[in-house]
Amino acid sequence: MKILVLNGPNLNLLGKRDPEVYGSDTLSGIEQKLKENFPGIEFNFVQSNHEGELIDAIQNARTDSTDALVANWGGFTHSSVAIHDALELLDIPKVEVHLSNIHAREEFRERSITGKAMNGIITGFGVDSYLLGVEAALKILAKK
Repeated sequence: MKILVLNGPNLNLLGKRDPEVYGSDTLSGIEQKLKENFPGIEFNFVQSNHEGELIDAIQNARTDSTDALVANWGGFTHSSVAIHDALELLDIPKVEVHLSNIHAREEFRERSITGKAMNGIITGFGVDSYLLGVEAALKILAKK
């Protein structure tokens, strides 16, 4: 079982950036928790501040035996038609996650352009959003 975990812009600064909103966990800490909680899964972690790199990773997942995608698109959530379009071509379970509740923040954060191409969105549970995202992807796979 292979799951691609994508993280968008500024998520490399977790633990330093707005800890009152995003918590004090770092991205490497989140990755470690995923590995510990799902030891039988091979994770491929990609973080990029560049939209094209994330799109390349999505496109590669079409042919590299990736079974599911869990992604926190960061600011691209609300703006990236290009990521949305790449996701539409990916025929595996796709779960969007957010550490904070995007519906309880600024109005522009309530809209997820990328979410329209995902199976579902988990938002507002901190690090647990990632764990729940993997659980959701696994449930989708089990139904196939």
